[in-house]
Amino acid sequence: MTVKFQNHQSDTSKYSVHEFLDSDGDKTGKRIVLSSVEGGPHHGAIGLYDGEVLRDSAKLAGKLGIPYVIVLDTSGADISKGPNGLHAWGIFAHAITQISGVVPIITIVKGACVSGPSLVLGLADFTIFTEDSFAYVSGPEAIVEVTGMEISKEELGGPKAQSSQSGVASLLAKDEAEAIDLVEALLDYLPNNNIDLHEPQISFDEPDRKNVLAKKLVPKKATESYDVREVVKDICDEDTFFEIRDSYATNMVTAFALFDGISVAIIANQPMARAGTLDIEASKKAAAHVQIANAFNIPIVTFVDTPGFEPGKDLEWRGMIRHGAELVFAYAQATVPRLGVILRKSYGGAYIVMDSKTLGNDWCGAWPDAEIAVMGAQGAVQILYRREILALETQEEQIAHAKMRQAEYEEKFSNPSQAASRGYVDEIIEPEETREKLIGALQSLVSKKHTQEDKIHSNTPL
Repeated sequence: MTVKFQNHQSDTSKYSVHEFLDSDGDKTGKRIVLSSVEGGPHHGAIGLYDGEVLRDSAKLAGKLGIPYVIVLDTSGADISKGPNGLHAWGIFAHAITQISGVVPIITIVKGACVSGPSLVLGLADFTIFTEDSFAYVSGPEAIVEVTGMEISKEELGGPKAQSSQSGVASLLAKDEAEAIDLVEALLDYLPNNNIDLHEPQISFDEPDRKNVLAKKLVPKKATESYDVREVVKDICDEDTFFEIRDSYATNMVTAFALFDGISVAIIANQPMARAGTLDIEASKKAAAHVQIANAFNIPIVTFVDTPGFEPGKDLEWRGMIRHGAELVFAYAQATVPRLGVILRKSYGGAYIVMDSKTLGNDWCGAWPDAEIAVMGAQGAVQILYRREILALETQEEQIAHAKMRQAEYEEKFSNPSQAASRGYVDEIIEPEETREKLIGALQSLVSKKHTQEDKIHSNTPL
């Protein structure tokens, strides 16, 4: 049901307060400011008055403290209005930034979203693309003119490209109606604003349930793959796993879930893709999810199983240092309760990056066979004992000695005992007790408070 709170609209833009109903037609208590840009004489082109309408809709969401949702089908700034069209989307972009981190911002692309206004998608917390939608800053015509490459609008900026290649799309929907349903489902995990806390939901899943399946799913051998999503699903409340950006940077999983009714943000390495290594896209994906969770007081639970950062010239030249630092920064500045579980291995710099105790993690558990080390045993032995191994006369002797040193290294580091003795791990936990331990830690941290030093802002490594 939609209720007109203020009847501000133009030929292209409008907004209202939308109230969700349950299956019986009763109000659920969930409200959003729902605005749209579509239609009009120039296919959703934004003129000056449209910008003012959209600015007012964003301000209303901030004033009411409820999520802001905008449906977009726009050809960009209205060229018939000259500079007024540019001014319009500029004041809208400014208004969006003013409510960023205050209320959740969700964009829905139901058709075109091109040119300057497409950048609004990058300002949103979540973006949903429908089947027939597309978005880009520079279209196929401009690309042909500049580069000579021919490409369709769907290939360039359709749902597949924006979900798997760019990561702009958080979720995909068949049409606008399904997109609104996804908005409602997503809001089950989010508070209305940055002040309100997410009210715990009634859970019918026992908090002390043993997650036996999770233990079975994780192979002991560090090089064998598995689907970490199935592990997390077994640990969180049943049927509450809600994945975000599932087709982008698949070596990192970002999701929301409930633990005894408490909403949490999930970050997890995915051994099934690129062995769970950290690259640029995975780092940026996780960093964005951490920042959203921190903005809206949602606890963060991190599941760690990574061999480290992915090596490669291309990655380094594209700024692996800067983008890896984005994840460090996001975790280190997060003030919400932060919990982590090392499932199997955590090597090198990636151990620090994946919300280690040194970054300010509040509680870290590790499974009994978890490895916490600078690198895996084989690589470590080749560095530490290279001369010793090469000094042996025969290849057979070298291999046997390397295996012996590797066994020694594994005995020392292929368990979390040393890390636990130094306080890098709070508790060594049995795999089947992970759910119970996480819920207990969450409940003990619910009253966590933290005040930041006075400063204009931190200089994030963008």
